[in-house]
Amino acid sequence: MTFNLQQSMDILSRTPAGRDTLLRGVPDAWLNSNEGEDTWSPHDILGHLIHGEKTDWMVRAKLILSQASDKTFEPFDRFVQMQEGPKKSLEELLTEFRSIRLQNLAELERLPITETALTKKGVHPDLGMVTLKELLATWVVHDLGHISQIVRVMGKRYKSEVGPWQAYLGILKQ
Repeated sequence: MTFNLQQSMDILSRTPAGRDTLLRGVPDAWLNSNEGEDTWSPHDILGHLIHGEKTDWMVRAKLILSQASDKTFEPFDRFVQMQEGPKKSLEELLTEFRSIRLQNLAELERLPITETALTKKGVHPDLGMVTLKELLATWVVHDLGHISQIVRVMGKRYKSEVGPWQAYLGILKQ
């Protein structure tokens, strides 16, 4: 499929409401469970997504479109949410995620993104040269991947409870 900015923004605009619907009001046992040592709970995933909204996607997009001579991205700490102080409530995280996502999408709409702009490049600290189009496509897939992760983590809470149906439930095999 060919990248389409408007369709990408449509997906990105829907994910806060989807997460909110899935997680708001759910008992903490579901929100704080994970898949074992060094894995993330739905609560942790929301912290990660907020950090990305603040320091990754739009920061890097604006750098690519800027006149800066050095377009090297700052490294992204994928685990910063694990070291931050006292955890915010899930409701606080959902509200913050929605707010910052809406701000980022409004800002994205204001950027002069043309077909030529989508080919402009920045430098990822690990991956090297990347285009704006690749960055924006990755933002969408990153969102979808974490939706899948949240659902998988929640599903695995009942892995031993489903009995022989485990054989039919691919989500429990991931």
